Amino acid sequence: MLTVALPDLSQTARLGQALARALRPGDQVVLRGDLGCGKTTLAGAVIQALGAPGPVKSPTYTLIEEYELGDLRVVHADLYRLRAPAELEMLGWRDYQDGRTLMLVEWPERAPGILRADVDVWLTVTDDERQAHLQGISPRGGEVVDSLRP
Repeated sequence: MLTVALPDLSQTARLGQALARALRPGDQVVLRGDLGCGKTTLAGAVIQALGAPGPVKSPTYTLIEEYELGDLRVVHADLYRLRAPAELEMLGWRDYQDGRTLMLVEWPERAPGILRADVDVWLTVTDDERQAHLQGISPRGGEVVDSLRP
């Protein structure tokens, strides 16, 4: 596990940029943590670093936002409002399991047993600091996390 201090938004952006450099098509990253801990901010930083023009929209109400960035498709999902894991089928979830789509998924615990994660990111907030805890779940995820070590 790798722990990264996130004292301010610029450090969150730097982590997002580093993740963007390390991730490849087909990778799946799950983002965990309480409401307001920075999951969407971190996902947005990754998407911006990958070349998204303009601001990155939160998928809170749409559940999924899709970005075509050259040959790479990035899907940012926020499953907080998911009522049942079966709803993912209606959203075309299988279509994103094509090996060319980079997945960033907030609230993965809303779809147990359906998501495949390479990298698990836990964001925590205490009275005096924010942190990201990154763990490789798959061998590929281990490579990603190892590449972020100083």
